[in-house]
Amino acid sequence: MEKTTVVLYPGAGVGHLAPMLELAKALLRHAGDQVDVAIVVVEPPVYADGFAATVARAKASNASVACHVLPPPASDGGAEPDDPLTRLLRFLRATNAPLRDFLRALSASRRVQAIVLDMFCAGALDVAADLGLPAYFHFASGAAGLAYFLGLPAMRASVGTSFAELGGSTVLSFPGVPPLTVADLPQGVLNDSEACRVIMGAAARMPDARGILINSFESLEPRAMRALRDGLCVPGRATPPVYCVGPVVSPGGDGAGHECLRWLDAQPDRSVVFLCFGSLGTFPKRQLEEIAVGLERSGQRFLWVVRSPPGGPPADDVRALLPAGFAERTEGRGLVVASWAPQVDVLRHRAAGAFVTHCGWNSTLEGVVAGLPLLCWPLYAEQRMNKVRIVEEMKLGVEVRRDGEGLVTAQEVEAKVRWVMQDSDGARELKERAEAARARAAEALAEGGPSRAAFLEFVLDLLASEGMVNV
Repeated sequence: MEKTTVVLYPGAGVGHLAPMLELAKALLRHAGDQVDVAIVVVEPPVYADGFAATVARAKASNASVACHVLPPPASDGGAEPDDPLTRLLRFLRATNAPLRDFLRALSASRRVQAIVLDMFCAGALDVAADLGLPAYFHFASGAAGLAYFLGLPAMRASVGTSFAELGGSTVLSFPGVPPLTVADLPQGVLNDSEACRVIMGAAARMPDARGILINSFESLEPRAMRALRDGLCVPGRATPPVYCVGPVVSPGGDGAGHECLRWLDAQPDRSVVFLCFGSLGTFPKRQLEEIAVGLERSGQRFLWVVRSPPGGPPADDVRALLPAGFAERTEGRGLVVASWAPQVDVLRHRAAGAFVTHCGWNSTLEGVVAGLPLLCWPLYAEQRMNKVRIVEEMKLGVEVRRDGEGLVTAQEVEAKVRWVMQDSDGARELKERAEAARARAAEALAEGGPSRAAFLEFVLDLLASEGMVNV
């Protein structure tokens, strides 16, 4: 039987490309005798740190997945907006033209079965419709994240003003998820800016897809999944099928020989707190100094990934940002790594005991799969919303709190690290819940598990579609 091709279009940034790569591998595992997979990428004009390296690793390690880099779209000659999110969203909209050209060229030599779009590529629904191509969304978060996202347009209409004008302490309630404050919303939706209008438009168009894939597992977010299935998140409209297919995370293994893994090999079991804040997570020198002082005073073992902030020293000289003598005073019980560490390998190492995370969804799931308690330090985008879910709904983490100036003090770092690593009141129970979530994650993906069943349901629906009908 001739194979058909499924096209995956991740759109924006490493945080959206990485889970799509894992989705591609899953498609080939479950339906490789019937489908080929092509990933179509375009290097974004912002948030591109690590993008080229991720694409290169994808090509090198996934020979069975065709990876195509689209040419950049033609410039309209207008001035670029200062806001990086607005620049990105305009860029993705302009990329529809080269995407359409690619799909037409691809269909000349093979049958194109469907396209799976990133959540920020809603404009590509028009391309799919023009070509008669079934379209699905891959939502780079979990069930609660989707419930919030789908509910944003109706919530904005109901309040009658921008969210920012309501004030940061205003509480917003969405079906199936914990209430959150305006301050917890992503910056991009607070004001009625161009970026906000595009994001709201993407949320409003998501129900137009044939289905939505989310990276979570049912027992992690049962209340949100019920709300999505019951159609409570999109007032007045039907919600397409939601396939809960996670946790889809990297299997790891790309850090073999890294110095931090060798260092962890010499540490006792569950003794090290790991601090890592994502591909865009940087701090000013003052905040880095507070973290350093807190870690030193805690007396606990730590592994800390430090990225140089914009305008800071070279990536391999981040120790210049830390207090004088810090490395020497913590030698043996602490290790600072510049820019990057093999996060999945670190989290799954027997010495890892807790994870200080920015609450990006990929990192959150990697921590859950490793069975580690989470110390939540959200920085940008939807991470504050994720923090609410982790702390209040899943109960798999605690918040690292800022002071009135937005600074996390050395005292707070010291207190939270000691609390979680010394099995203080509540910490032992948190670790037990984290271990239970790890076991449920494995069960979800096992033979007969709910996530595997949901993925197979998605594959069957995909193969039942007519494929691309207009060339």
